[in-house]
Amino acid sequence: MFTKLKKEKKVDLEVLENGDTDTQYAEKESGVKKDSPMNKILNDTKNPPSEGDLIEGLVIAIEKSAVYVNIPPFGTGIIFGKEYINARDIIKKINIGDNVAGKVVTLENKDGYIEISLKEARQALIWSEAELAIVNKTIYEIPVLEANKGGLILSWQGIDGFLPASQLKTEHYPRVTDGDKDKILEELKKLIGQKIAVAIIGAVPKEGKLIFSEKSLETKAKEKIVGKYAVGEDVMGEVTGVVDFGVFMKLEEGLEGLVHISEIDWTLVENPKTLFKIGDKLKVKIIEIKDGKISLSIKALKTNPWKEGEKKYKKDDIVQGVVIKFNKHGALASIEEGIAGLVHISEFGSEVKLREKLSLGKIYTFKITLFDSKEQKMALSFVGEK
Repeated sequence: MFTKLKKEKKVDLEVLENGDTDTQYAEKESGVKKDSPMNKILNDTKNPPSEGDLIEGLVIAIEKSAVYVNIPPFGTGIIFGKEYINARDIIKKINIGDNVAGKVVTLENKDGYIEISLKEARQALIWSEAELAIVNKTIYEIPVLEANKGGLILSWQGIDGFLPASQLKTEHYPRVTDGDKDKILEELKKLIGQKIAVAIIGAVPKEGKLIFSEKSLETKAKEKIVGKYAVGEDVMGEVTGVVDFGVFMKLEEGLEGLVHISEIDWTLVENPKTLFKIGDKLKVKIIEIKDGKISLSIKALKTNPWKEGEKKYKKDDIVQGVVIKFNKHGALASIEEGIAGLVHISEFGSEVKLREKLSLGKIYTFKITLFDSKEQKMALSFVGEK
């Protein structure tokens, strides 16, 4: 079929050299007039495919090592050799008369057939479907195949994809108190075999990568729920998780907020687990709503000691304070509940000498060198033992 088309094109060029137009020559040779029905059919004929194009046709024969496909009006396609072997799993399910899609490998082989690939066509169609799924935000229920320290592995249309832990919805997110990767992996492994609803959020055909998200499915529903709340509002919540950086609280079904460790109390909190347990019901204040996330505070419901402190304390005052913590900058000393300041290590020359002078839990005399109630900052200078 393709050979014939090429020869006709060559004749057309020769006609131009003889002075006739293409139309004049065609009418002379075929007897087909310009406005005849046959000419209309010729003009309406589709352009021939190019290598790499996807084409469709009916299966007309299946042999031991080849499949023949009718691709009108361009001729017959063939799946054979390497392409036949690669597509054996697909070919097993094909019958004569079935409509199949193939990717053009060669326009015309030595026998005049259009060589096509079912495997490549199937892959191309799958990636096209993936890109469409991203646009349409299509939801799929897919079982979890594997887990690693970064997330979960799922398979969609025969392509393995990755669901990062950061894209898990709240109930599936591994809440590991110390961030230990081995513990996170143990939690993620519990999801293997479970079907979870996900959306495709990334597809890179060249690298064979698919990225899934479970969290994105919560967004619209959560936006509606979050819209009912406002910053500054006091609400009741139930503790659903206690971690080293704070406390997770359920405000209602489908909505959780976080009380960061710095928002638990005005005094220093070292370990939230010593203060809360799952199931505790607490009153909290909403201090921020951003990107569908709600930040909560317990200490905001209590009197701010710094506001009261500005009436009592000022620079150069001599005060009594108890050492409550050491850090790389020095020692933290509290002069009353909720008000603490730093005694800088530079006063002692080294951490060893600082610890020789100061001990945790002991009371000493200090001089206030900075007191900023707005920024809640205080600096102290060591004077001596009480």
